[in-house]
Amino acid sequence: MSNFSRLVPIAVAPCQLRERGLDRQPGRWFVEGLGPLEIRGEGSVGRLLIAHGAGAGQQSPYMSDLRDALARQGVQTLAIEFSYMQRMQQEEKRIPPPRIDRLVEELSHWCDILTQPQGGTPWLGGKSMGGRVASLLAARNGAAGLILCGYPFHPPAKPEKLRLAHWPGIDCPTLVVQGSRDPFGTREEVENYSLGKRACIHWLEDGDHDWKPRRKSGRTQIDLIEEGAAAIATYMREQARVD
Repeated sequence: MSNFSRLVPIAVAPCQLRERGLDRQPGRWFVEGLGPLEIRGEGSVGRLLIAHGAGAGQQSPYMSDLRDALARQGVQTLAIEFSYMQRMQQEEKRIPPPRIDRLVEELSHWCDILTQPQGGTPWLGGKSMGGRVASLLAARNGAAGLILCGYPFHPPAKPEKLRLAHWPGIDCPTLVVQGSRDPFGTREEVENYSLGKRACIHWLEDGDHDWKPRRKSGRTQIDLIEEGAAAIATYMREQARVD
């Protein structure tokens, strides 16, 4: 098991999540056939199925701090870990992620389990690669909304290789929370992109890809994480009123 899945005390079958109502209450589960699921927060504002980035799983300080901050803002997070990351933690060696379409299918399986006919569809989102996976799934299948944290608009130092071809197919409220110095898409670069009518960007001043500002800014990573979480909760709340 991964470091993340070691936190999970109870193994459950997918059907048991719904039958017992476990998919809507804080807790740690190991879902048979998929892997760990950790739910934080009560969800008074909304629910967010959140995926991790390419190199660090849900146990990373950034992901854990972000989910804690979102819980304080009333956003319930349903954190999953892709199978390659589970294997990477188990074998204690770096393993590159598989093709992006495989991750899209894996996230789709989680959506099938966590979407309830009468309980609503959680928003999709994630950090960096996880956000890209969520956006691809939203373009293909639709989504209640998207929250993209540090979206990888292009590989670092390769601004010509944009990852926006699927964005015209995204037809849901979309919030990108991006550090202004993010090498995967700086403010100067992203402001020239056409992201569609339903996409908004909240800029975290001086933040990098992990929302870390420089010391001279007078702010800390935790400050920017708190700001980002507040922006996410505000956006989700506003969209709920619109709907």
